[in-house]
Amino acid sequence: MDFELTPDQELLRDAVRRFLSERAPVDGYVRALYDAPSVGHDAVWEGIARLGVIGLGMLDSAVVLEELGRAVCPAPYASCAIGATALADAELAARLAHGAVIGTVALHEEGRRYEWHSPTTTATRTGGGGWRLDGVKVHVPDGAAADVVLATATDPDGVLGVFAVEDFAAVPTPTVDGSRKEARIELRGAPARRIGEGDATEAVARAVDRLAVAYVVDGVGAAARALELAVEYAKVRVQFGRPIGSFQAVQHLCADMLRTVELGRAAGYYACWALDEADPEEAHRAATIAKAFASEAFAQLGGTAIQVFGGVGFTWEHDVHLYYKRLLTLSVALGGTREHLAELARIAVG
Repeated sequence: MDFELTPDQELLRDAVRRFLSERAPVDGYVRALYDAPSVGHDAVWEGIARLGVIGLGMLDSAVVLEELGRAVCPAPYASCAIGATALADAELAARLAHGAVIGTVALHEEGRRYEWHSPTTTATRTGGGGWRLDGVKVHVPDGAAADVVLATATDPDGVLGVFAVEDFAAVPTPTVDGSRKEARIELRGAPARRIGEGDATEAVARAVDRLAVAYVVDGVGAAARALELAVEYAKVRVQFGRPIGSFQAVQHLCADMLRTVELGRAAGYYACWALDEADPEEAHRAATIAKAFASEAFAQLGGTAIQVFGGVGFTWEHDVHLYYKRLLTLSVALGGTREHLAELARIAVG
């Protein structure tokens, strides 16, 4: 496949980068909201919606995601435009696409990270064909900013279902990265509407892969910008009478970071293409490969960027630590490389 952006995608990239530079700069926007419990309906989110980038295919969304990562933007794009739209029905998808409603997905439960297919959250029928949910979801991306949560639950027949919930309690969860907001969602008899019929396992599995790949591509943007900052600093930081970029040890660090960025970009964009165009088996394999690489490599890159800066890289005045934190939380969100390699082995042996 051709990894070059099409002319339309280049225009999209330029438009998103220009918008984020003007409306969501790191100094004026990201830092101001870093400690906020949530970031949702604001001028930046409205502007993103007006760009028409919610509800795109994965490959076009990748262009947007990479720019959001470069800007460490806290807007709920991945959770809403990628996660929620993957599970929404036509009615809800249209509302999400216009930006008037922010959605997210609630798939994980405490102590059951890799057991999303069998949630302890339960769904019970109510009068009039409705449902109510009981349970607790954790690590819900942008949960405190969401208007609607697409939560998984087990129905009375023991079948996995997806339910749209608009009346829920969200408790913001502090993380190391203020540009990635999370929440704990408490569902206590919450009124809900079932999305679709029957077993939703395949749909949820695809949503899990889509959201994970979205994080990978976001990480590509954050990693690329961390590399740029490190190279820029290495050119001007003088030690022993020479720029530190002239030392071979620093050059090796930068070369290693470049290799990681390019491998991550290739894996992430191929996975996006596969999720759009390939059969489900290849799409899952490609997503698993991307996750297996990025979950450790990107966090290591962030640490290397800090190493180039030295102790000053940890200070609030420099931006590089913001990218390091974004890459750290990406690693946590993706899960461990060992689990993904085990899944690849399972795929290989059938």
